[in-house]
Amino acid sequence: MAETIHIRKQLRDRPEFKNMPKPLTCGEDATVQEAVDAMCAKGFGCIVMVDDDQKVLGILSERDLMTRLLKNQMDPNTTKVSEIMTRDPYTAHETDLVVDCLRLMSNKRFRRLPVVDENDRLARVFTQGDFVSYTWPDMLHDMAESTKKSVERNYPLWMLAGGVVVYSLIMSILVVVLVS
Repeated sequence: MAETIHIRKQLRDRPEFKNMPKPLTCGEDATVQEAVDAMCAKGFGCIVMVDDDQKVLGILSERDLMTRLLKNQMDPNTTKVSEIMTRDPYTAHETDLVVDCLRLMSNKRFRRLPVVDENDRLARVFTQGDFVSYTWPDMLHDMAESTKKSVERNYPLWMLAGGVVVYSLIMSILVVVLVS
């Protein structure tokens, strides 16, 4: 059976890859308030800390804000993102497979994945929502194709089963007619 599962494509092969918005970034020395203001202005759920070469140093997500800043009653105006960000987050390369990224995010329980280019520079940020919207249509298509191939492959068996059902119905009708 030919491989039709589109989730086995590389991240950069997805048509949506090129149209994704540029990731929101800042340096480690930014205040949390500056980062939150930028996130709110763009409607983003995270901001990625990068160095001067655009290499990923950390990520600050809504979860980090809740579990590290708010829980500890820290002041967002004086707290630096470096104090509460997730350091050295998992990253993916543009050439990684969609299915591998899905597995990583699911197993490690995080929702945002920075994607880097061949020079390890930040290129995109994928969210679980991105993966869901990319994979559901493909998985539904693949299930339909797989079912169709299974039925075609087992056609004689389906014909035999159908014949048994038709024969049973005819015999049941005859018994009812003859008994009445």
